[in-house]
Amino acid sequence: MRTIVYYLVYWIAVFHDKIMSINDSKEFFLNDKQLHFLVIGLLGLVMIFIIYPIFKSLAESGHVMVVAWIYVFTVILVITFAIEIGQWYSGTGVMELADVGYGILGFLAIFAVFSVIRGIYHAILRLIRKDYD
Repeated sequence: MRTIVYYLVYWIAVFHDKIMSINDSKEFFLNDKQLHFLVIGLLGLVMIFIIYPIFKSLAESGHVMVVAWIYVFTVILVITFAIEIGQWYSGTGVMELADVGYGILGFLAIFAVFSVIRGIYHAILRLIRKDYD
C-alpha cells in the first residue's frame, strides 16, 4: 500500500510540476487556488464522463449493489485517511498507512461475509419462487 501511495504522490508531483511549467511559460499568472479550481474542476468533469456511463449501465442491468459498493468503498477510503490525518494532527495516535490498509481490509472482509449471507438469502428466495411457478 505504501508503494502505491508513493507512486501516486510521485505522479501527482510530476503532473503538478508540468502544470506549473505551463502556467509560468504561458504567463497565465494563475495562483495556487486558481489552479486547484481549474484542475480539480476539470478532473471531476472528466471523471463524470467516464464514471456516469459505467454506473448507468450497472444500474440498468440490476447491479445497483455494485454501484453502492463502489460509493461506500470510496467513502470508507476517505474516512480512513481522515482518521489517520486526524490522529496525526491531534496527537492522539500515530499516522500509519498500515492502519488505512487494515481498515480497508476490515471492510472487505465484513462485506465478503455479508455477500455470502446475501447470496444464500437470494438462492433460497429463488428456490421458493421456483416451487410456486
